Amino acid sequence: MRVLILGSGGREHALAWKLKQSKNCEELFVAPGNGGTSQIARNLPVKVNDFNAVKNAIVENRIDLLVVGPEDPLVNGVVDFLKSQDELTELLIIGPSGEGALLEGSKDFSKKFMEKYGIPTAKARVFTIKTLSEGVAFLESISGPYVLKADGLAAGKGVIITEDLAEAKANLTEMLKGKFGAASSSVLIEEYLSGIEVSVFVITDGRNYKILPEAKDYKRIGEGDTGPNTGGMGAISPVIFANRIFMEKVEERIIKPTIRGISEEGFEYKGFIFFGLIKVNGNPFVIEYNVRMGDPEAEVVMPRIKSDLLDILTATARGHLHKTDLQIEPYTASTVMLVSEGYPGSYEKGREMTIGEPLKNVVTFHAGTAYENSSLKTNGGRVLAITGLGKNMDEALNKSYQAIRKISWEGMTFRKDIGFDLKRLGQ
Repeated sequence: MRVLILGSGGREHALAWKLKQSKNCEELFVAPGNGGTSQIARNLPVKVNDFNAVKNAIVENRIDLLVVGPEDPLVNGVVDFLKSQDELTELLIIGPSGEGALLEGSKDFSKKFMEKYGIPTAKARVFTIKTLSEGVAFLESISGPYVLKADGLAAGKGVIITEDLAEAKANLTEMLKGKFGAASSSVLIEEYLSGIEVSVFVITDGRNYKILPEAKDYKRIGEGDTGPNTGGMGAISPVIFANRIFMEKVEERIIKPTIRGISEEGFEYKGFIFFGLIKVNGNPFVIEYNVRMGDPEAEVVMPRIKSDLLDILTATARGHLHKTDLQIEPYTASTVMLVSEGYPGSYEKGREMTIGEPLKNVVTFHAGTAYENSSLKTNGGRVLAITGLGKNMDEALNKSYQAIRKISWEGMTFRKDIGFDLKRLGQ
């Protein structure tokens, strides 16, 4: 089978790394890919939102299966576009239609979906620039902390939480006036839920589903979960507090009604669902849906999948997921993200990198890298995800941090406390 992965980050490298292991993967392509994917697949110079170029790449390279990595092309309707093309009637696609992708593309849409299907989530109201004064009044009527979310896609950075009412009002005004561009033309003000977060993933063909390994990611740039949100600074899988009892609640209260809702709404949905959850007094609540694998969570989830991923994805795209068996590795995976100095603000690209000899039980996933004249250089804010594998979290983290000591470039930054909060819970 000839496979094309759309995207260029650590998630796409992790998917490529896992798919490359399949006995049925005849040839693997990534568009546009990065320095890491170029070592295991053929990178194609195609932009993810250039749908005609994506179609041409599929035709020219005789692609059998397309895996859409990032959210932007999904929300923009790449699946609908490709399914409308006469030349692509046999193409298998992993990713929801544009309608299904609204579960991530619009916080307002997803909230209404959750309310309709009785899925536990925080209460919220939506405001626009025309109702700014009502939004300010609403903030004044509730107690903090105050949670403000851009309605649309903001690359994981469109959420602001503050305990200061004046700051919340100022943030609401800035967001509605374009702080996150079109993504914050509408803003949700949401009830604050106090608890600990976990990411749960499923693969679904729209009716059947398989639960993938869960993960905990670390969004803030600074140690101790301080500073602005990023796309993710690290992740751990499995998660100590996501025990059997909790996961049974997740499946019954969240996963099953979500899949039922997708089916009843008639969404064309063959792909991943990422449930951003928070555990409050032992009970799960949905913070948000994503309609693709997480990043950096994919970098700890993919190594824990024992089964042939290509077989799983093929069955998903064909609507036969119930006929497959998903096996999970028992070990722990940890990933630590190495980022460019200045991220998530402004940063420089093109810094030459040094990567030492690989260590056993460590996988280096590239996120923002590119080869220039045979020299590997930084090409993004998040640059590398260093994934360690071990019999427990301490061993996995030790592997990640040992490997980091062999990597360097000017301005390299990373968090040194990934997983420390989980250690305090008893592991």
